[in-house]
Amino acid sequence: MQAITSAVLASFVLYAGSWYFGVIDGNFALLLFMASVVTGIYWLAERFYFLPQRMQAAAALEASDAKRREELVKMGINQMDGNIAEARAKLLAQPWWLDWTAGLFPVIIAVFFLRSFLFEPFKIPSGSMVPTLLVGDLILVNKFTYGLRLPVINTKITEGNAPQRGDVMVFRYPPKPSLDYIKRVVGLPGDTVAYLNKRLTINGQPVPTTSLPEFFDEDHMRYFKHFEETVGDKKHRLLNDDERPAFVPGAEQFAGRDQCSYTVEGVTCKVPQGHYFMMGDNRDNSLDSRFWGFVPEKNIVGKAFFVWMNFGSLKRIGSFD
Repeated sequence: MQAITSAVLASFVLYAGSWYFGVIDGNFALLLFMASVVTGIYWLAERFYFLPQRMQAAAALEASDAKRREELVKMGINQMDGNIAEARAKLLAQPWWLDWTAGLFPVIIAVFFLRSFLFEPFKIPSGSMVPTLLVGDLILVNKFTYGLRLPVINTKITEGNAPQRGDVMVFRYPPKPSLDYIKRVVGLPGDTVAYLNKRLTINGQPVPTTSLPEFFDEDHMRYFKHFEETVGDKKHRLLNDDERPAFVPGAEQFAGRDQCSYTVEGVTCKVPQGHYFMMGDNRDNSLDSRFWGFVPEKNIVGKAFFVWMNFGSLKRIGSFD
């Protein structure tokens, strides 16, 4: 079993190492699921086979010692050396290969269920959601608001609530589902979304927008135009960059592109059923639905709602819209 366990643990290390160094596209949900299955098998084997064997061996040792002491007493020997407590403890101790598998199962399975069905942590890697979310923000994503999904295969098993305009959503990036993206829901199924001359219109109605004092971006060391926008019933802030054009450069070919019209003023799209139109709050620095298309319902991961840590600024901790 030591050799088998060593091979199993080595395969996990190899997978994680290959992922870390970019050799493969890793899947953390799959890795955690497999770790739960493997450690669960060892945990069951420990509880119903290996531990009973060790307890039986310890009981046999105690019985043998008791018999020996009884025989010595019959011979008139009352002073006896030896203490089997240490030997018994060694017999009952888990070997390393069980300690690193069955011993980790309760922790791994708890993390697996917490991450899969309740809350999942993410780190913001880019500035596409500035000023709502900053680079380095560590956020929590609610995994049950939009309905529970089976891990790995992402199959929906409960209905939950439908996404609403203005929600900040994490989803699997349609061109490469192994990547998770975070943007704001702008268009619901059936909506007509227009972003022309850097102003948003939904179903022919301009989205209410109010000018705010310019925003200083510390990463770029410059000021940007700053607005408050009301999408649905949610208010949020956004940025515009006057140095960027209104038109969408380099839009890809994507499913449903025939529902979009691109002009020098921007883009207008009819959102297909079962899909969502996503945009970043940093409007001129966001690779979003304007470029790669609609997010299908099956790609939804969850609703982002809380910054639990930013090591560069503890003031960032708190909920957001």
